[in-house]
Amino acid sequence: MKKRLKRFFKRLFLLCFSILILGFLIPQKLIIPVEGATPKDWNVKTFWYYPWGTSITHKGVDIFAKEGKAIYAATGGPVIYRGNGVKGGNFVIILGPKWRYHYYAHMKEVEVQVGNWTKQGEKIGTVGSTGNAKNKPPHLHYTLGTFIPYPWRIDEDRQGWMKMCILNPLDYLPAQK
Repeated sequence: MKKRLKRFFKRLFLLCFSILILGFLIPQKLIIPVEGATPKDWNVKTFWYYPWGTSITHKGVDIFAKEGKAIYAATGGPVIYRGNGVKGGNFVIILGPKWRYHYYAHMKEVEVQVGNWTKQGEKIGTVGSTGNAKNKPPHLHYTLGTFIPYPWRIDEDRQGWMKMCILNPLDYLPAQK
């Protein structure tokens, strides 16, 4: 019995390890998640900008567009969370390649449910100004994070320790023009 149990846990470990490695091997090529948006629709200096209200530091990029413009999945993957928060308003989190999560916030409408599998370019909602973006120009707040920490990214910036789990999405979106 002990031998069988040991063999079971060894196989379970190998399966989990294989799944983890496979997640890192899936290529990641993102698209701009707002209909018709170009790099002119965001300010490259706002990622990790301090001070940024109650968030202390801005941990994403705001892509400005008219209210109601379509928001598309920057990459394919399962919807792992959908909610309405004080800061993010209506938001969705999608798990993408390399165990990275894609956080879409301030949405006017959310058109996907938890468990849905999205394809890259699929409409997931619309641009809005919900949460702490109320009374501000409509935009999508887009954050790219990782569940597998990158401790070498920690620096001396305000909340710099969080950089091990939050990546600059502008490093992965189509090149600046």
